[in-house]
Amino acid sequence: MRRRLDLAGALVAKPAVVVLDEPTTGLDPRGRLDTWQVIGDLVADGTTVLLTTQYLEEADQLANNIMVIDKGKVIAEGTADRLKSQVGGERLELVVSEPAELATASRVLSYVGSAEPTVDEHTRRVEVLVDTGPKALIEALRMLDTESVTVTDVGLHRPTLDDVFLALTGHMAEESDAAGADKQGTKQ
Repeated sequence: MRRRLDLAGALVAKPAVVVLDEPTTGLDPRGRLDTWQVIGDLVADGTTVLLTTQYLEEADQLANNIMVIDKGKVIAEGTADRLKSQVGGERLELVVSEPAELATASRVLSYVGSAEPTVDEHTRRVEVLVDTGPKALIEALRMLDTESVTVTDVGLHRPTLDDVFLALTGHMAEESDAAGADKQGTKQ
């Protein structure tokens, strides 16, 4: 409620520019979606919104232009689509029914993919980068069906802004923050 009140108070005067620092931190999913709607409405009405967030899904949903900052320096800037295109193609991910099917699934995905597949035995998940998107998905499913592999889940995913941040920095945002806190703690 406090975050909502702060946001409402800032908007009473209908400012031309609104600066929001982590506006959805601590909100439940409904409150988060409501806040996203308010921000979207502001932009649609011509208000410029400067948003800082570590929730990269939030930046993807709300931002027209994104600046990726790591260790206090801007390391990339652009639209979400432009930043995602820097990371590369789509990921084909699937989950097989039985652990014994992982080797076959990995072999098939290495055939349709543009890189070496990664296998998570615990979750029975196999994923690979693909250049041909839906064609690779269809081909993989046909081949797996021919091999009598039971697929319980399958998806084709574009890179996320988390993927972009990881590719640009070599670490996730949370790891960077924790490392900075550890360094600060040891200096004191």
